[in-house]
Amino acid sequence: MVVPSLKLQDLIEEIRGAKTQAQEREVIQKECAHIRASFRDGDPVHRHRQLAKLLYVHMLGYPAHFGQMECLKLIASSRFTDKRVGYLGAMLLLDERHDAHLLITNSIKNDLSQGIQPVQGLALCTLSTMGSAEMCRDLAPEVEKLLLQPSPYVRKKAILTAVHMIRKVPELSSVFLPPCAQLLHERHHGILLGTITLITELCERSPAALRHFRKVVPQLVQILRTLVTTGYSTEHSISGVSDPFLQVQILRLLRILGRNHEDSSETMNDLLAQVATNTDTSRNAGNAVLFETVLTIMDIRSAAGLRVLAVNILGRFLLNSDRNIRYVALTSLLRLVQSDHSAVQRHRPTVVECLRETDASLSRRALELSLALVNSSNVRAMMQELQAFLESCPPDLRADCASGILLAAERFAPTKRWHIDTILHVLTTAGTHVQDDAVANLTQLIGGAQELHAYSVRRLYNALAENISQQPLVQVAAWCIGEYGDLLLAGNCEEIEPLQVDEEEVLALLEKVLQSHMSLPATRGYALTALMKLSTRLCGDNNRIRQVVSIYGSCLDVELQQRAVEYDTLFRKYDHMRAAILEKMPLVERDGPQADEEAKESKEAAQLSEAAPVPTEPQASQLLDLLDLLDGTSGDVQHPPPLDPSPGGALVHLLDLPCAPPSPAPIPDLKVFEREGVQLNLSFIRPPENPALLLITVTATNFSEGDVTHFICQAAVPKSLQLQLQAPSGNTVPARGGLPITQLFRILNPNKAPLRLKLRLTYNHFHQSVQEIFEVNNLPVESWQ
Repeated sequence: MVVPSLKLQDLIEEIRGAKTQAQEREVIQKECAHIRASFRDGDPVHRHRQLAKLLYVHMLGYPAHFGQMECLKLIASSRFTDKRVGYLGAMLLLDERHDAHLLITNSIKNDLSQGIQPVQGLALCTLSTMGSAEMCRDLAPEVEKLLLQPSPYVRKKAILTAVHMIRKVPELSSVFLPPCAQLLHERHHGILLGTITLITELCERSPAALRHFRKVVPQLVQILRTLVTTGYSTEHSISGVSDPFLQVQILRLLRILGRNHEDSSETMNDLLAQVATNTDTSRNAGNAVLFETVLTIMDIRSAAGLRVLAVNILGRFLLNSDRNIRYVALTSLLRLVQSDHSAVQRHRPTVVECLRETDASLSRRALELSLALVNSSNVRAMMQELQAFLESCPPDLRADCASGILLAAERFAPTKRWHIDTILHVLTTAGTHVQDDAVANLTQLIGGAQELHAYSVRRLYNALAENISQQPLVQVAAWCIGEYGDLLLAGNCEEIEPLQVDEEEVLALLEKVLQSHMSLPATRGYALTALMKLSTRLCGDNNRIRQVVSIYGSCLDVELQQRAVEYDTLFRKYDHMRAAILEKMPLVERDGPQADEEAKESKEAAQLSEAAPVPTEPQASQLLDLLDLLDGTSGDVQHPPPLDPSPGGALVHLLDLPCAPPSPAPIPDLKVFEREGVQLNLSFIRPPENPALLLITVTATNFSEGDVTHFICQAAVPKSLQLQLQAPSGNTVPARGGLPITQLFRILNPNKAPLRLKLRLTYNHFHQSVQEIFEVNNLPVESWQ
């Protein structure tokens, strides 16, 4: 007996009534067999019912590809019930990956030209959902005709279809430009909102459209002013805010039209000030409009007072009880801190208060903004707040906080002692979370501050005696005790409380580090080297040190074993050379009065070189060539090497007089960062007229499928160099190799010191916040020598 096919309602009830997954699969398999049989029999009356059941099965996750051709048959039918189910099936079962979707192009074209509004609506919805680039090119003229149809229902759907077409095929922009100006005069809410969206898409993808629609900025300003003052329609008001969705969309379009355009920005300045001051902030809808207003003010060339007003609005957002609003405010202020630093500084106390938020995302954003607000005038106060936060912050924020404090201290330290104290506090509090280069930086800093050797070694000895679990701190302390152990035992430091330390206590502490299970192999290496150096700095017997060294000669760690064997050999065979080999390490000073003087002189020389004209290089080269030809001698002129040692070299040299000298070889570019399709490349230029100046162009590109937003690049260099960061070209890197972001670094290096860069990148990618801090040590030698 053949079981009859179920109706859709009965099928849903039976599937929901299945108690196990096996029962559900059995029901679906039986019904799919009936559906296939019906399709084979070609039943035209019940075909739409069978396809409706198949679509429900598809929604449950079961295969339904065998119904694709039935969708085409139903779309070609003359009955509306068939077309409705057929178009729904096409939207669910067809996409660009299947060639079958191209077969409905002709049916959609016929339905668009029929004049039946429900059928036209179905065709437009399907086209805007799954229309491929080929379909968009073929059907663009029909959609353009429908944009000016008298029916608001059809026009609204045609506008949304045009938006999809522009996204698929940007070169169709010229087709939809003419109707948009007329559609802006519409009073229908859906049509006007769709038109604003269509114009936004056109401006984002076509420079010609952007220039064209800058002429309608006064009309957009008038529409928004009407919304703010008299309202649009009461049915579209939300919480007392007149049509916030339309306001937000207009503000986004104004932001695109006013970017880098003086006249358009001037036209909308008064309106933006009116919206910013009159919008009700007691409801979330008003906050949304106000936030879009702030973004528009910051993106266009607005007046200075208007930008301050926008920053103050974000400052008020920080006091809002809604965490989402506070997060948005912190993110926006972080974007503005480079361009409007002084205005954002006024809200520094409120930002610091946000560090105490229990929400991890809020405290992370507040930390990033607090670090960006640190400068030479507030570094002491900000470091106190950040160090207090470091002691109580969650473990996942501790590494970022410690790295940020160390970077800010390196850039804005008022004195060397303050710098050393700050790093010691970070190592004591969160030593296991700092970067690997923190140990090398601190040892170099201490080594360059000769007047602070005694102070540093006593501070480190006290910290080591209290806690040996923080490995970076233990490594720095062991290095410092080994270098300056004689100062520790002398006890002549007047800056801290007197502490009497004898040799046995120092040796016992280092042996404790060697024996501790918490000590890493690298830490044991530091401690063993410190003991060896103390053998030349202590006045007592070295037998205890020799015993410890000989013990580690059989250590399982190869590095430590090799070091111990070498030290033991130094004791036994080369004891007469031990004192000379273990002398204090000659470290290069990071800064000092002489370096500051040279930097000041180089800065003054650069200013003078800009004020006074400098002879061009070809003229100077010609003069030196002429002196060579005349065999003139001058102690003030340094002659270039002869170009040709042959007898005819002078003649060749003479003939070369009018020619410019060969340009210096270009400095190769360098890729310093790559993650999930986001790349950061550096290109270098050294102006011939100022060799001490290096121009680095940072280029951020994005080859992934998602846009990179809120992109910020910060940099730091050693104190012997001067760094100036220019404003970036933007903060959004479009996906799939879109327009990159560029930013210029100006580095003055008068002493030709080796160049190191520490970069900090923050951006949002795939709805996740990304922060990367890394050091670039492999810069081309031509960039600084």
